[in-house]
Amino acid sequence: MSDKVRVGFVGAGGIAGTHINWLKPVEGVEVIALSDVRDGAPENLIKAHNLDGAKVFKDYKQMLKMDDIDAVSVCTPNWMHKQPTINALNAGKHVIVEKPMAMNAKDSQAMVDAAKAAGKILTIGFQHRFRPGPQFVRRAVAEGQRGDVIYCRAHALRRRGIPSWGVFGQKKLQGGGPLIDIGVHILEMSLYVMGMPKPVAASASCYTYLGNKKPEATAAWGDWDYKTYDVEDLACGFVRFDNGATLSIESSFAAHIEKDVFAATVMGTKGGAAIDGTARLFTDVSGKMVNVNPTVFEKDEAFGVKMRSWIEAIRGGENKAPGEHGVAVQKVLDALYRSAEKGKEVAIK
Repeated sequence: MSDKVRVGFVGAGGIAGTHINWLKPVEGVEVIALSDVRDGAPENLIKAHNLDGAKVFKDYKQMLKMDDIDAVSVCTPNWMHKQPTINALNAGKHVIVEKPMAMNAKDSQAMVDAAKAAGKILTIGFQHRFRPGPQFVRRAVAEGQRGDVIYCRAHALRRRGIPSWGVFGQKKLQGGGPLIDIGVHILEMSLYVMGMPKPVAASASCYTYLGNKKPEATAAWGDWDYKTYDVEDLACGFVRFDNGATLSIESSFAAHIEKDVFAATVMGTKGGAAIDGTARLFTDVSGKMVNVNPTVFEKDEAFGVKMRSWIEAIRGGENKAPGEHGVAVQKVLDALYRSAEKGKEVAIK
């Protein structure tokens, strides 16, 4: 394949528009087709992004028959990630699929297997690992500056952030609530910073106490459909790894907290780190406790870096968010939900 990458889309909603927005400036990339079961959705994106000449399909399987499509972006609801991804890979297309990778680890592994069989790139939409802060801390960990990472605390918390659109409150279509929707982001970022240790066990509790009731307080995104809401409001979990490290995670759509939080704290034997809007390192120097604050950080364009990284991988570069990482994250999510149901720690095989 030449350096030119021609892309088709499965799903033409808001997230697809974000993908297109970051792909358009990449030299040699062209969006040539969009598919969506909703009338008018592809046409709206074509108009909004000036994609003159792009073809429109209602059935994505018909789009995959186009020989001139090199790669496919899957931007569907969670329950529709698996099959379009596998079908696109089987059709000889490289794929990026949005997070979470699938509804469970079994489906995720099937997607990885399809990519291997087809000899194609499968990238997962994990943009937070590409932020300057996590990149900085990951390098510090990889260089041994933090010693052995022994603990990570991960928070993806909203005070009242239940989406009033989509299917975010329906477990059968989403797979879960905040843990699988926003917790997946802080989890994948934390595992990446830790060096992707192998998880062996998990325990968790999930609570629903606001989302399934008529809203009593004004929410920034408006009222949600509480009558169909059957996912957790708050999930709290603990994960053990084969190297002795541990991780705690908290994720909420609705919690009685002061403010929203998206942050991770890493603790190692020689030093630690904090990642939020920026990143800081903590260590001991010359008999004193020292905080290290970078003077300059790159502009945070993580989503753009994610999309460019996918194209670079297609062109022969490193796949920095491979399907295997998606499977690892999904195994942890599955175990946390399973533990919450059983009320005890469960093994991760």
